[in-house]
Amino acid sequence: MTNILISGASIAGTTTAYWLRRHGFTPTVVERAPAIRKGGYKVDVRGAALDVIERMGLLDAVLARGTDMRHATHYDAAGRPVATMDADLFGGRTGDDAEIMRGDLNELLYDLTRDDVEYIFDDTVTGIAEDGTVTFERSAPRRFDLVIGADGVHSVTRRLAFGPEERFRRDLGAHISISTVPNHLGLDREEAVHAAPGRTANVYSTRQDPTAKALFMWSSPSQTPGHRDPARQKELLAEAMAGVGWEVPALLEAVRRSDDFYFDSVSQIHMDRWSRGRVVLVGDAGYCASPASGQGTSLALVGAYVLAGELARHGVEGGGLDRYESVMRPFVAANQKLGPANLKGMVMGSRLAIRFQLFMIRLLPHLPGRDRMIERVAGAIHRAANAISLEDYKVME
Repeated sequence: MTNILISGASIAGTTTAYWLRRHGFTPTVVERAPAIRKGGYKVDVRGAALDVIERMGLLDAVLARGTDMRHATHYDAAGRPVATMDADLFGGRTGDDAEIMRGDLNELLYDLTRDDVEYIFDDTVTGIAEDGTVTFERSAPRRFDLVIGADGVHSVTRRLAFGPEERFRRDLGAHISISTVPNHLGLDREEAVHAAPGRTANVYSTRQDPTAKALFMWSSPSQTPGHRDPARQKELLAEAMAGVGWEVPALLEAVRRSDDFYFDSVSQIHMDRWSRGRVVLVGDAGYCASPASGQGTSLALVGAYVLAGELARHGVEGGGLDRYESVMRPFVAANQKLGPANLKGMVMGSRLAIRFQLFMIRLLPHLPGRDRMIERVAGAIHRAANAISLEDYKVME
């Protein structure tokens, strides 16, 4: 059985570990954090990715932990509600998707693998030799037949095997920040949104969660400060949102005290190859679609499933990595296209654009063709989420 190292206990990492183990491989997962990462923001599982979840026996558990979001209300700078839209529209519901908190999904995936997969926490890869010998920050060196980088957009594995991140990262001209904050607005499975030119603030609370998540997105230069410097990042967030009204000052103060602060550029990863020698990338490490796409989790789930299936069918030396790339490329391309298009509606550059968006939201419930319009809006998401066939892999199970 092939001995495989997975760098990163992310959605991509834990899913890859599950399917490799199921196909008879011996995976080991190394994770920089001291334990599986909990918390996080809400994510969508759509189309083909939902099929993967079902084949793992997790569909009922994912649906049971669903966010159950009901609606989103937009407010002006003075705190007055100006438009409301239901979850079918703002969530892009297509009938073949589920929404869950990222930490809940990762916990479900980890529970599937924790008993028969080796996990090494509080450690990270520092070197990968041509013969498969891997050095670690804390553990002794070990040799593996394959190293899978599932360690996110700022992948250490990618840097070691392919070169600096700057070669592959394409910034979309915005930054995003998400933090857990007190639910001082008393939200119940709903979002509260305020948009200003070039800046958007969103706070939401999901089912069975007494807290809320504060999400900020704003237009920005491409350069990103060190992603391990949260103090500086909180300063940059405050500077970016300075002068914005509504609840933004109170939310920024809550973020300042938050201990689960997330901050990053809205970026994609584009590479000509996802494998080199004994190294292959999966999920955001190889083809991040950006948070604006809404498809990062689905790409991770499907990518892990396809990679494990092709390795089981063709092996590391028999073309499995090439097959993984050829199958996944069109699916990745379709989903990455969603990011730049969606971002235009998330961060608007002028007051006129904001007014037009709010006008359309208010008008939509009164239009006779409302359902057809929702289907049209969701159609691009639906097509991208289903732009791959997984039937061949089902036979292997």
